Amino acid sequence: MELPTPADLREKRKSLELTQSTLAERAEVSQPLIARIEGGDVDPRLSTLRRIVTALEETEDDVLKAHDLMHEAVVSVSPDDAVREAAQVMDADAYSQLPVLEHDRPVGSISESDLVELGEEAREQPVSEHMSESFPTVAAAANIDEVRHLLEYYKAVMVTESGEAVGIITEADVASRLS
Repeated sequence: MELPTPADLREKRKSLELTQSTLAERAEVSQPLIARIEGGDVDPRLSTLRRIVTALEETEDDVLKAHDLMHEAVVSVSPDDAVREAAQVMDADAYSQLPVLEHDRPVGSISESDLVELGEEAREQPVSEHMSESFPTVAAAANIDEVRHLLEYYKAVMVTESGEAVGIITEADVASRLS
């Protein structure tokens, strides 16, 4: 077992957005002790270090992750599907955009705005000729801040494992979870 360094403890505490006081309260130690440990001024007893590490791990477990927010059933279309089929799926399921997956791997996206100006002849063309870039991808363990940041710029975020889509998250998913 490798013990965390004072810098490791400080970095982990800051990544979880905890103050020294909050961590001290959760670990049932004093805030000055946390400050001295992080500063390298004092070597804590193993039992104290264990309480601090446990408090950090419990806090990390409380942080929402992508797998907590995602929809596992990913409604999608293939690049070879006709644009008409994509429009039908969007209409039937009331989606404004869909990921385009090829062998369960994200390769693009298609949205109502991509379809609005297409003529009738384009409806039989493959989705690949009218799709936009793929939604960004994150791992299932990505935290909510990463997902929120991406949703500022994209309509959805794909959750992937080994390159394959295992879920999807939209702004509505984040909003409903946090409300």
